[in-house]
Amino acid sequence: MLGWRRAVSAVAASCVRRLSMAKSKFEYVRDFEADDTCLPNCWIVVRLDGRNFHRFSEQHEFKKPNDDRALHLMTKCAQTVMQELEDIAIAYGQSDEYSFVFKKNSRWFKRRASKFMTHVVSQFASSYVFYWKDYFKDQQLLYPPGFDGRIVLYPSNQNLKDYLSWRQADCHINNLYNTVFWMLVQRSGLTPMQAQDRLQGTLAGDKNEILFSEFNINYNNEPLMYRKGTVLIWQKINEVMTKKIKLPKETEEKEVEVTRTRTKVVPLHCDIIGDQFWEEYPEILAEDS
Repeated sequence: MLGWRRAVSAVAASCVRRLSMAKSKFEYVRDFEADDTCLPNCWIVVRLDGRNFHRFSEQHEFKKPNDDRALHLMTKCAQTVMQELEDIAIAYGQSDEYSFVFKKNSRWFKRRASKFMTHVVSQFASSYVFYWKDYFKDQQLLYPPGFDGRIVLYPSNQNLKDYLSWRQADCHINNLYNTVFWMLVQRSGLTPMQAQDRLQGTLAGDKNEILFSEFNINYNNEPLMYRKGTVLIWQKINEVMTKKIKLPKETEEKEVEVTRTRTKVVPLHCDIIGDQFWEEYPEILAEDS
């Protein structure tokens, strides 16, 4: 009994020493940390972009105007982020950017902006390197890619919807331009400078006409992933699995199919500017989602 009391006393003394060390004279430096707590009751949007990805795509021989491998890799990384940070209600991506929307009532990281941003960007960047070989099987990763991030708060549901609409409209504008630009370079033999001069001052209708009249391409028939980008949402999915079970009064196991419902991150390529998407998935904006 005496030995047990001595052990308890030693543990207590150790705890006291650690507490006294935590309250050292150097602790005042914590006061230099800025308070970056996000305002309550606001949607927290973390948008990341590839750093100098124009050079990165050239050196890694991305196909122009769109490389399915690169787009699918970006989506895989975004799915990984959402699976790690389950308070993300929806994400939207196009080209080398992705936006992650945290719930209005999220308490993750005590709502510290720096924590949100660094967790998202670091998880995304490490996933990009980790999954690279799954999508670029014959293309060696020549150097680590970089991503930067920013945080914006949106107080109302309409603000958030307008933000996502802006990003999808940007996707359409950029992809239409790039589609015409690379057709002029690859199939008409123009230099990049000549193609740029040809498109200067043109409107969307002019670009559509060039595609149709000169290259027999109806832009509306281009893949939705290129024109609309990628939306990531949580959905309940029924998965059929094979399981071995042993029935009563039988000696051997039998394989049976079991259906399980799981919530997974699902990619969609659809319009999010109109009302139909939000009417179909009201749970995204629900306060108690």
